[in-house]
Amino acid sequence: MSEQHSGGIREGALVLADGSVFEGELIGASASVASGEVVFNTALSGYQEILTDPSYAGQMVTFTYPHIGNYGVNAVDAESQGAACRGVIVRDLARRHSNHRAELGLGEHLAALGIPGIAGVDTRRLTRLLRDSGAVPGALGSASEAELLAAARSEAGTDGVDLVSTVTTAEPYTLGSDASRRIVALDFGIKTTILRCLTEFGSVEVLPASTSAAEVLARGADGVFLSNGPGDPGILDHLVGTVEALIGQVPVFGICLGHQILGRALGAPTVKLPFGHHGGNHPVKDIDTGRIEITSQNHNFAVDADSFSGLGKQVRMTHVNLNDGVCEGLEVVGERCFSVQHHPEAGPGPHDSRHLFERFAQMMDGGR
Repeated sequence: MSEQHSGGIREGALVLADGSVFEGELIGASASVASGEVVFNTALSGYQEILTDPSYAGQMVTFTYPHIGNYGVNAVDAESQGAACRGVIVRDLARRHSNHRAELGLGEHLAALGIPGIAGVDTRRLTRLLRDSGAVPGALGSASEAELLAAARSEAGTDGVDLVSTVTTAEPYTLGSDASRRIVALDFGIKTTILRCLTEFGSVEVLPASTSAAEVLARGADGVFLSNGPGDPGILDHLVGTVEALIGQVPVFGICLGHQILGRALGAPTVKLPFGHHGGNHPVKDIDTGRIEITSQNHNFAVDADSFSGLGKQVRMTHVNLNDGVCEGLEVVGERCFSVQHHPEAGPGPHDSRHLFERFAQMMDGGR
């Protein structure tokens, strides 16, 4: 059910590049045509955190859970100051929200952020299509089906596109007053919840993605964090060079895109998954302990662990996704350097992996 606006129900459609058409009712910001790479997310809640996650730059998010918006939105749960995603696709947008923390309805929030969307879509059919064919470009809006199809087919998607430059901070800034540890975070599209977790262990200086390794090391930090972010790691050679120069100089911890860039800095290639991992219920096994953790994930690309045996440095896989065997973590033997593909900060999602931030703190302390 879509929200009613002063102009009444706004009819529209979602058209995929393969010609598939999904009719519905437009929600959020008005748009004649909005395009992006269409992906699906299996989380049952946390829609606000998902829509404000900078890692969704260039993408349109389909929620597999049918009822979205029932508890509204608030300023505290946002993962960034704006929104990077291109659009939102839902089955049923709640007509009224109900929660003591709510400040706005989701439809109003989307409009305020400038995000167009469509409700009333058969998201089960759409998800099955994406699962079978992989993430595909699409376009939604009030334009004709022919115009939407043309926009979908001309959409670049995320392959070969530098989206980090569109979401990184323009200027450095510092968070946290605890001076016991000094952490530098390279912002590839960092989430607010990650910053909250890091500030539990020290002060955090967030730097633009373009910052050189020399500038990072000049900060004299106890550790360097490589953040999550959007897009294709295969074209981010300038970031790979920066991280390569940091390895062995300072403790390094990477998450998501940071994990992929670290893998590339070590010589491992990255590959694009058919439809990626987007959701809060992915089982990941810690290879050393045998422990299974349920994790939050959001990525379309992954590090090719099969290449580790041929690398110059001794790199080992530390975590594996039990759904499809994708590399979920790596470390450099003999160096203070590790990363994970999943999101231990879990915004939204389970907190099973938050102990990894403590591991980073212990690594920084051991390097002093």
